[in-house]
Amino acid sequence: MHELPITKRIIEIAEAHAAAQKSEAVTRISLVVGARSGIVVDSILLYFDLIAKGTKCENAEICVEYVKPMLKCKACGRLFERKPFCFVCTFDGCNGEGEPTEIGTEFIVKSIETRKTPASAEAPSFVKEGRERGNYYE
Repeated sequence: MHELPITKRIIEIAEAHAAAQKSEAVTRISLVVGARSGIVVDSILLYFDLIAKGTKCENAEICVEYVKPMLKCKACGRLFERKPFCFVCTFDGCNGEGEPTEIGTEFIVKSIETRKTPASAEAPSFVKEGRERGNYYE
């Protein structure tokens, strides 16, 4: 259930970015989600479709990059992916014990793509005589 306020915040962040970019719509939001973050991505996707209606985020694509948790070996210092029920370093000959790291706990809005209003929709319909096309006066 905690995905509802998280989804609202994603939309707020995306809309603020679109406003700063003077864009009419958000087309894509890329997220980084660690497997140990506790976030249920399917819930975010469900809430997003409902909450985004009528906002600049409506119809935006959500892309998710998943990050697997990594352990750091106390003996050799290398990062490795834990095997089920085992904390032993997976590098040949090491057999050191791995300790948890922050890798795999991430939840980040990585990027936001927007669509700007076409120039023809922003510009007035009149053009000053003798000027190149696209040079408008106010």
